[in-house]
Amino acid sequence: MKVDDLAELFRKLGARDPDVWARSQVDEQLPQLARFLFLRQAWKLVISVDDRSWLAENFAELGEPGGDLVPALKRLLATGASEGDLTAVVRVMQWRVLSGLCVLLDDPGELEAEVADIGWRLFQVDENDRPIVPLGGLVESVLETDPSGRERRST
Repeated sequence: MKVDDLAELFRKLGARDPDVWARSQVDEQLPQLARFLFLRQAWKLVISVDDRSWLAENFAELGEPGGDLVPALKRLLATGASEGDLTAVVRVMQWRVLSGLCVLLDDPGELEAEVADIGWRLFQVDENDRPIVPLGGLVESVLETDPSGRERRST
């Protein structure tokens, strides 16, 4: 695919700096489209900056796994904590988990000697689910793909 066509696709998919993503894929032969799509989907699992609906959704899950969240949220709100502050804390913690998982996909870290030969990677796959190319270095693009555009900043 030509750089201009690829850049247009990145633009359509919501990438900031679509020309940079496209040029990197073409010039450096990196699977940037697959990397971008994985991270875009992963960010959908992180609450958005201005969304407070997660609070009501969690209040409905009393008794579910993680149900101890509801009493903790109620206590925090009773002390005067704002929904915005709670959202900021949760969002940053979710970003940290996302970043940590991206690092973990590239490097399993220190493992016991008996299992030191075990590793893992995230791959783009073909239509038969066979790995085509590894999607490495995802952590480098986590902040760049933050849909808020704030790159983890509050404003």
